[in-house]
Parts: sequence; C-alpha cells; structure tokens
Amino acid sequence: MFRMWGKLFKENRLIKDMVYQEESEDTRTRKIFRGIESFIYEFDLEKPIWLNQNIEAFKKNGKTRFYQDSFIEHIAFDYMEIQVIEEG
Repeated sequence: MFRMWGKLFKENRLIKDMVYQEESEDTRTRKIFRGIESFIYEFDLEKPIWLNQNIEAFKKNGKTRFYQDSFIEHIAFDYMEIQVIEEG
C-alpha cells in the first residue's frame, strides 16, 4: 500500500487535506505523480513546478512544500505540502 498526504496551509493552519492511496506495483515516482494529480484535482489547483529545493527536500525527507514560486497563478494559501506516509 502506498499512501501520500496532501495539505494546504494558510497562516500556519491546515485548511484542506487529502490522503491519496493505491496498491499498484508501479514505480514510486509514478505513484507520487498520480498522487499530486489527485491533489491538484481535488484542491482545484494547477500543477506545481518542482524546484531544486523541492526535489532535494523530497529525496531527503519524503516530503516537500510548494510555495507561491512553484505556481504560475496566484494561490489563496501559503503553501501546499505533500508527504509520503506509507510505502509497501
């Protein structure tokens, strides 16, 4: 089971969250990108741009935050955080 948690924060408060899960035998990378697609659909957002800081944080901790600089359009929250919470 693969599970990933997507959260939106504004003024240090959680305003929206969702857990994506799947049981496929696909690669971890594909599962992550499908999870992000699910979050952006549910939260009605555009796809964020992966900056070097996002890549490094995700490799190190299994989580990262996307701030305004990762989105082309203006966002109505401070950041979106994604975190892998279960792999197996």
